Amino acid sequence: MNVQFEERPAQHGMRIGIASLDAEKSLNALSLPMIEALDAKLKTWAEDPSIACVLLRGNGPKAFCAGGDVVQLAQQCREHPGEIPPLARRFFADEYRLDHRIHTYPKPFICWAHGHVLGGGMGLMQGAGIRIVTPGSRLGMPEVNIGLYPDVGGSWFLARLPGKLGLFLGLTASSINATDALQLDLADRVLLDNQQADLLDGLAQLNWQEQSEQQLHSLLKALENQALPELPEAQWLPRRARIDALLDTADLPHTWHAISALQDDSDALLARAGKTLAGGCPLTGHLVWEQIKRAKQLSLAEVFRMEYAISLNCCRHPEFPEGVRARLIDKDHAPQWHWPDVANIPDAVIDAHFTPAWEGEHPLANL
Repeated sequence: MNVQFEERPAQHGMRIGIASLDAEKSLNALSLPMIEALDAKLKTWAEDPSIACVLLRGNGPKAFCAGGDVVQLAQQCREHPGEIPPLARRFFADEYRLDHRIHTYPKPFICWAHGHVLGGGMGLMQGAGIRIVTPGSRLGMPEVNIGLYPDVGGSWFLARLPGKLGLFLGLTASSINATDALQLDLADRVLLDNQQADLLDGLAQLNWQEQSEQQLHSLLKALENQALPELPEAQWLPRRARIDALLDTADLPHTWHAISALQDDSDALLARAGKTLAGGCPLTGHLVWEQIKRAKQLSLAEVFRMEYAISLNCCRHPEFPEGVRARLIDKDHAPQWHWPDVANIPDAVIDAHFTPAWEGEHPLANL
C-alpha cells in the first residue's frame, strides 16, 4: 500500500505517530490503498490517548507528494466514456474524507512538505495544523494541464489568498516557493531538510501532559531560526498589484486572454504562467473561476461536497481523460480538448459540473 506507520516513544509513556508516504518512484503519488490506509490509521491515532501528535511525511528526496494517482482513473474514464467509473466515486470520496479528517484533527498534526507538493499533496498538507516547508519546497495546483481542476480543498485555500492570487495560481499552475507559502499562509514554518531528525527528537522530549502547546511552539521556533536565512526570494506578493489589475475582469474568457497575452512578457515568471495557461484546458478555467467564487460562501465541509460533484462530473466529460492521456500516458503534450475555445463553452456544460451525480443523500453528508 506504499505507506509506512511508526510509533516512537516520548516522555511519560506517550508516543509520536509517524506516517510516511512510500512510493518514491511516483513521487509519492496517492493511490486509493494509500488513502484508505492513511485514513484508517489517523482515525485510530486520533482515538488513542497515548498518541501525543502525528507527523506526516514523504520518503525520498524529491517530493512529499506530487498528487493523486490519476492515470488508472483516467484510463477507466476512457473505457467508459460519458459514465462515472466506480473507482472515481470511491477514490474522490475517500480522498476528501481523509483531507477533511486532517483539517479537523483533534491532536497536533505536523506535515513535513519538502520538495514537490502538488495537487493531492496540497490536499494533505493544507489541512495540517503545522505545515512545514523546506527551502526547496515547490507547491502548486497543476490541474489545468490535465483537464481537472484544483480539488482536495483547493476551492477553500485558493479562495482565501489575497486579491486575485488564488484565481491566478489555480489558472496557471504556477509554482509557489517556500517564502511564497509562508507569506500566503499556505505554510507555517520553514525548516532545513536535515532538521527532520532534530524535530522528531524534540517531539520525543516534550512533556505532552503540561503546557504542550507552548513547548511545541518553542521547539519549532528554535529550529526555524536556522532555516530562515536559506529562504528564497518571494515570487508572488511582489507581483500581486499587477496580477490584481490584470485579473480585474468581468468573466473568465477575458481573464483567460489577459493571462495568455503574457507569453512574451519581460517578466519570465509571468511569461511562463501565460504559456502554461494558453496550453491548458479551457473548461478547467471556467471551473476554477466558478469554484473560487462559490467557495467564498461555503464551509469547509460544503467545499468538499461541492468538489465531489465537480470531480465526478469531470470523469464523465472528455477533457480529464484526454488531458491525462496527453500529459501522463502518451506524453505527447498535445491534448485535443473537446472545447478548445474558452469563449464558446456552453454555460450548461459548466453548470452541469456542479450538479449531483448520485441518487439520494450526498455521499459526504457526514463530514
